[in-house]
Amino acid sequence: MNAPAQFVSIATDPRDRVGRSRRVAVIGSGIAGLASAWLLSRRHRVTLFEAGSYLGGHTNTVDVSVEGQIFPVDTGFLVCNERTYPNLIPMFRHLGVELVASEMSFAVSLQQPALEWSGSSLATLFAQKRNLARPGFWRMIQDILRFNRETQGDLPAGNLGAYLDAHRYSREFRDWYLLPMAAAIWSCPTETMLAYPLSTFVRFCRNHGLLQIADRPQWLTVKGGGREYVKKLAAGLSDVRVSCPVSAVMPAGSDILLRLGNGTVERFDDVIFACHSDQTLALLGKHATSAERDILAAVKYQPNRAVLHTDTALLPRDPRVWSAWNYLAGDGGSGEQPVSVSYLLNRLQPLPVATPVVVTLNPIREPHPAEVLADFDYAHPVFDLAAIDAQTKLGQIQGSRGLWFCGAWTGFGFHEDGLRSALTVANAWGEYAPWQQAGVPVNSGSPVAA
Repeated sequence: MNAPAQFVSIATDPRDRVGRSRRVAVIGSGIAGLASAWLLSRRHRVTLFEAGSYLGGHTNTVDVSVEGQIFPVDTGFLVCNERTYPNLIPMFRHLGVELVASEMSFAVSLQQPALEWSGSSLATLFAQKRNLARPGFWRMIQDILRFNRETQGDLPAGNLGAYLDAHRYSREFRDWYLLPMAAAIWSCPTETMLAYPLSTFVRFCRNHGLLQIADRPQWLTVKGGGREYVKKLAAGLSDVRVSCPVSAVMPAGSDILLRLGNGTVERFDDVIFACHSDQTLALLGKHATSAERDILAAVKYQPNRAVLHTDTALLPRDPRVWSAWNYLAGDGGSGEQPVSVSYLLNRLQPLPVATPVVVTLNPIREPHPAEVLADFDYAHPVFDLAAIDAQTKLGQIQGSRGLWFCGAWTGFGFHEDGLRSALTVANAWGEYAPWQQAGVPVNSGSPVAA
């Protein structure tokens, strides 16, 4: 697999980052920011800025009280596996973070038509007995097998929607299986997924064992919640500022000025943007170069509301169908609406209660107020052709003017991608993680890898 441009081509800059300690600002405390700060703090003076009230970004573990017990649950980052997280798993091992078995079962629950199924077993696939007599359901199954088979070879250029139309895949396959699964994975509307680059989509599905029945990876989750690794990374940092937003980043010759939310200005030698690309562009404002504007503006974001609750009305109607991931579509919904997915945390994490604890992304109906535990707002990158093209050009601006860019948006949008992007920046500085071989760049798993 060839490494994409951003992992092998770094913009040159005359400043020496290997020979002396530098003042480094890291903006954003998700996996990319935490890992960047952790890796560079061994030789450099690193300050980590987080605008929010907690460290971790999409790693958001909260304590809940259910059945008289208080315990942690994750509301963002949830799972990983040995096969497709080749840096995250070694980092957890190095930090002494304990992992336990999880699962990634998937269910679809539609109101129009009244259809439910889960892929866990034949019993759950046909839990709704009428599916046995539905010709469309059998077309869906046939096309699942055909898609898995026909996407094993070379793929044409273009997007997923064009491929489905050109190869005459059934509406049932598209609307009852493929788009619900894809939209659930990338947290975006089903119509948005039709614009997803075909080769990128299929490569991700191959890597994660989604195009095969057997030999799928064992999924894992962090015991005690993702905040366990956040605490271990943060413990190695000397200057961490939570609830401390940065309002502007201004390159000024050999220095870079940061204006903070309280109006004060601080000087740094380098700045690592570990926030979303649109946030990065807003921070640079008029100081962004044309290349920076073109690349950073190309990645769009889908806002998603996440509600933590115990209301089973936001799970499939038949409890036999309940799965780790449950795609929900209401009556009269359109493909342009935000995706609605209920994550049944009891299936994903070892919870001490029988009461279903659920995180629902963009609920199709509001959970009962008495059942709501918490409410969060997230944003997820949208990977259309423009975004993928921008990823190939990231190396043109990486490191220029002392500005560095990392985050899950540089890859597939997942935790491994955020960590890999941090390793890419650190490796360019001559810093390597304990599980890396010095001088050997980070493995590439980016969507633009060939």
